[in-house]
Amino acid sequence: MSQFRIFNGALQIFDVDHGQCALLTMPGPLASNRYVLIDCGHAVDFRGGPWYPGKHLQQMGIKYIDMLVCTNFDEDHMSGLCDLNNCGITIGCILGNPSVSPNTIAKLKSEDGMGNGIKELASMLAARQAIGWKQEPPTIPGVGNMIWTWNPYPAFDDENNLSLVFTLDVHGFRFMFPGDMERKGWKNLLDTCPAFRSVVASVDILIAPHHGRQNGIYEDMYEMYGCKPKLVVISDDYKQHATQETTQYYGRKTSGISYFRGKYDPRKVLTTRSDGPLRFSFLEGRCDVW
Repeated sequence: MSQFRIFNGALQIFDVDHGQCALLTMPGPLASNRYVLIDCGHAVDFRGGPWYPGKHLQQMGIKYIDMLVCTNFDEDHMSGLCDLNNCGITIGCILGNPSVSPNTIAKLKSEDGMGNGIKELASMLAARQAIGWKQEPPTIPGVGNMIWTWNPYPAFDDENNLSLVFTLDVHGFRFMFPGDMERKGWKNLLDTCPAFRSVVASVDILIAPHHGRQNGIYEDMYEMYGCKPKLVVISDDYKQHATQETTQYYGRKTSGISYFRGKYDPRKVLTTRSDGPLRFSFLEGRCDVW
């Protein structure tokens, strides 16, 4: 199947279960595309059947992704990794919290058990570590900055606050994917890393931490450190937790966009639960979301 026209690039946020999966597609030299997959969740039932990132990429004719970003070492962020490998999709760099080794991943998961996706990730990282393969992010045309920020293990020993906060600038628009970072982790990053404060203050599109749950909100990030995105995106499934009722809070912290899918009603928060898959397209200095 032919790949969709991407103009100056596209960022898709897929509608997966209570997890996350996004694909950045950027045009490269010689009519080739470059790909960054941010998390690798899947959907048990999407439009009448299961959805897996590997099969999706395979149908698009993609055989190689330049980088896989793991923002969180929980299964809902990597549940589609086995399918990705089974479909023969090869991966360049794998980026996660660099202070967490494959053995530490197994240790962190020993209490709740390790799902197949995280087990696959730990195995792949261990194999790369054994041959000295440095996981260095590639240069992607059109991406001005890639910034990854993390709390160190063992100062933190829970998967959520060991999330990798992955920020990237695409044609001048700043997106932040913070995994499942919680209040305690945000506080430490902002208290101990002055450079990170300017990063959060310049975010345009924030993917809500922990799928929009209340424990992902650190109020000082917005009130003291000036985080005021144009749009917040919540990647979630049906509401499984009472703590997912955060759309009003995020709506008060965003400036909003004036156009979405042909409608001029202002929107401040989008959710995959209600709005389905989202696609950000870049063209001539604009970023449009559909």
